[in-house]
Amino acid sequence: GLLRQAIDDTKRILQVPDDYLVGILPGSDTGAFEAAMWNMLGPKPVDVIHFESFGTGWYNDVKKVLKLPNVREFKADYGRFPDVSTVSSDNDIIFTMNGTTSGVRTPYDAPFLSDARQGLTFCDATSAVFAQPMPWSKLDVTTYSFQKALGGEGAHGVLI
Repeated sequence: GLLRQAIDDTKRILQVPDDYLVGILPGSDTGAFEAAMWNMLGPKPVDVIHFESFGTGWYNDVKKVLKLPNVREFKADYGRFPDVSTVSSDNDIIFTMNGTTSGVRTPYDAPFLSDARQGLTFCDATSAVFAQPMPWSKLDVTTYSFQKALGGEGAHGVLI
């Protein structure tokens, strides 16, 4: 039906690799990102890169709500991208691709994400997914919402 068509169109338009799954969840990008964190984080240490309000929210959730023990913070002031030279490919990595609240975006090909990584990457791509090429081979978990990307309703999030 229509849900299958929306998922197929998403994969085609965004050039999502064939072996990636796409799901539509309630709760906008926040619901999709929270679902991913709550279900996939835990076994590995986590590096959180943040330079705008949503990334800061993800960091606070990991530290204060999920209370994961091994969390490293890579933070920058608004208007700057943090030093990510010591981000570990052995860890799970959380980051925002494009920070509309700060005017800063992750470099296009996310060079700090190793192709030989052991941890998962979690990318909040709400402001980026329709605005720039996505380095899918480096993105294990990607979320966005329709209202930010397409100007539509805000009830649903997409989890890739």
